[in-house]
Amino acid sequence: MSEKKPVIVYGASGYTGRLVCEYLREYNIPFIAAGRSNEKLNAAMKSNVAGIETADYEVVKVPHSVAALTELFKGASVVLNTVGPFAKFGGEVVQACLASKCHYTDTTGEQDWLITLEQEWGTKFANAGLLLAPGIAQMYTTGEIAAQLCLETPGLDTLDIAVFWGGSPTIASTQTILVNAAMAKAYYLEQNKYVEHQPDAGLYNLAIPGQHELALALPWGGTSHPVWFKRDPRVANVKVLGGVFNRGLMLAVPQIVKAALDATKDMKPDDRYAALAQTAAGVMNTMPPRENPRVNKSLDSVHASGPLGRAHCVINGNSNYKQTGMLQAYAAAHLLQQPPKRVGFASGCQAFGHHELLGQLRSFGLVSKPVLTVHD
Repeated sequence: MSEKKPVIVYGASGYTGRLVCEYLREYNIPFIAAGRSNEKLNAAMKSNVAGIETADYEVVKVPHSVAALTELFKGASVVLNTVGPFAKFGGEVVQACLASKCHYTDTTGEQDWLITLEQEWGTKFANAGLLLAPGIAQMYTTGEIAAQLCLETPGLDTLDIAVFWGGSPTIASTQTILVNAAMAKAYYLEQNKYVEHQPDAGLYNLAIPGQHELALALPWGGTSHPVWFKRDPRVANVKVLGGVFNRGLMLAVPQIVKAALDATKDMKPDDRYAALAQTAAGVMNTMPPRENPRVNKSLDSVHASGPLGRAHCVINGNSNYKQTGMLQAYAAAHLLQQPPKRVGFASGCQAFGHHELLGQLRSFGLVSKPVLTVHD
């Protein structure tokens, strides 16, 4: 390599990684597509990244070790990590980012990973003037944008968040769901303290805007929002539920998770992880098709309330994985041009601004204008 590309996409051959690369091309940002297999990386770039022939990129094979990743990251500015489950594979990437002085983002929804990052790495990244921004993805950031719009009305301290999308989890997401359910607790925020979701609560019936039928929802590991807003003095309570619009798929998820947990409950952690990964591969072992905006719709709804006020924000969109790819690429574009609004541990909105992120999503036709209703 002659001159180091400024952005590295780690896990570029995966479904989300490909889309991140596609939007980096849209932003005209040179990048390195990195991962463990040259063959998979080259095939993914050539066959699955629209317009790749006009992108400025390189493919680099790298072992998953702190030393190898540090060497690869040196000279770059931003690492966009899509390799999960992040609680298992993210530590080496974060450590390498700090050692090589790179900003870090990822697409996680693993609440335990966010808590670990904040507690163990947030101050270290802040002291180095670096951003540590996990969870920049549709399922978390678009809903956070809606929440931030509600919170522009003073005096609201409670967030009730619903996130829905059309489609199915990717291979990596399916594995993460099972591993996270087995090895981590899910929390919501109540009076600024973490409270565990009832593990055996099952499916929730949720009223969501725009349809008469009740939707089925789950806590999805608690999501990122309770962790992000725990550091926001305006907010005391945060609860998040979500799901896919496909009712049959939602009915199957708790059964699959319960069967996997029962079958592995007496195993040692490493053996249990391997068994859960094998189960996940049996559930989803093929890449989902490229998103169709007429089918793969998204909906983020936030009810914000306080003692004397209410606000409700709805953001309708499409192609949740494309939203994730675009958000990651914009994070890189911002960081290459100016410092983030906050260093250390921060959400997408805290680092780049919710109006800025919303503007980018709208400019690519990925979300409609938010519908914000305020009663104060």
